[in-house]
Amino acid sequence: METVSGKVLSEDMEIADLSAKNNGEEIKTHGMIYSIKPMGDFAFVILRKRNGLVQCVYEKGISNFDLADIGVECSVEITGTIKHDDRSPNGFEIHIRDINVITRPSGEIAINLSKRKLGLSLEKDIELRPLDLRNNQKRAIFKMQEGVVKGFRTYMESLGFTEIHTPKIVASGAEGGANIFKLDYFGKKAYLAQSPQFYKQTLVGVFERVFEVAPVFRAEKHNTTRHLNEYMGLDFEMGFIKDFREIMEVETGVIKSMLSTLKNEYAREIKVLNAELPEVDEIPCVRFKDAKEMIAAEYNRKIKDPYDLEPEEEQLISKLFKEKYNSDFVFVTHYPVKKRPFYAMDDPEDSKFTLSFDLLFRGLEVATGGQRIHNYEEQVKKMISKNLNPEDFESYLMIHKSGMPPHGGIGMGLERLCARLINEPNVRYTSMFPRDMTRLVP
Repeated sequence: METVSGKVLSEDMEIADLSAKNNGEEIKTHGMIYSIKPMGDFAFVILRKRNGLVQCVYEKGISNFDLADIGVECSVEITGTIKHDDRSPNGFEIHIRDINVITRPSGEIAINLSKRKLGLSLEKDIELRPLDLRNNQKRAIFKMQEGVVKGFRTYMESLGFTEIHTPKIVASGAEGGANIFKLDYFGKKAYLAQSPQFYKQTLVGVFERVFEVAPVFRAEKHNTTRHLNEYMGLDFEMGFIKDFREIMEVETGVIKSMLSTLKNEYAREIKVLNAELPEVDEIPCVRFKDAKEMIAAEYNRKIKDPYDLEPEEEQLISKLFKEKYNSDFVFVTHYPVKKRPFYAMDDPEDSKFTLSFDLLFRGLEVATGGQRIHNYEEQVKKMISKNLNPEDFESYLMIHKSGMPPHGGIGMGLERLCARLINEPNVRYTSMFPRDMTRLVP
């Protein structure tokens, strides 16, 4: 009888293992051929492995195969010897003795994947996304994105937050408004979740501190560089707060953890992307009303919308705080009640404003947060003031009836944050398979 023990055995060597080998030592490894550069009697064969590129050398008369027998995007097994060379990308190269071609492409490769920048239009880039993700720079974007999520999760766990997984098919919208995808759920009305808001608040009553990394759906009819109809949300919610500033303190810690993880564990990707990571010690804060007045005076600009920030205002606030305080981040606090959802707590000192905030990063809002209403009567009153029927939120209001501690949290857009980290103007480039108004494939 055969059994499976879960013990993974492999003769394959990864980059760190290969680098540790002695000069002249024989190794065996695998990967996909990224590029071939003939140089006469020898050639550089670049191998793409799961954690980077490895330079290999074909030598006519020494390698036991013909260079014409291999091609880009072939899956191969390689046997060869290590040669240390400081000029090589990883400080070593593999001199190939034998190669076993496992699979070959069945058609022509549509683009030259080994180019640093592919030079494709946005539409073509997304159309060819299953292939262009194999490009070293493209792949680095999403390895970096992995590091951002790792930094978020590590910091949350260090503070005792519990990771949760909430439903994405829901009976009502968390944000209100029309930007919600409707579904036929076995003859009942249902929606795709705009956020995990109701559930993460509910679970504060269970675990006190919770976080989630999950997709968010917004049926917004936008075709801009900053909007997606499906994006990845990084959310946390915490109870027993004394002040909404505690949430901003935790979010600042999250940002610092993300940047530390990228610097310490993703230096290879940061170098490939030529990304300039910001230095963050403290993040300045400014009230919404003051921020609008500051940029109106500084840049001789009229205030057009007294209730929300326009994209240009976000850019100017970021510019001003970078110039005056050398900060790439800035918290804008105390947004007007009119533009905040029904669960946002009003400022007890001025009921026209809320105990809420946005985090701006290099000219773009990347996170929204604040303190929530935890009192049942106050929550019902706020719903009615927003022309909502409390009966439609019966299961949500159950937590308020049953008693809740003061609490609050944030929702952060992963793609927006990553786009700003690499100074990419369009969030579609930092979405692996973007969903917008016109796109359901690939």
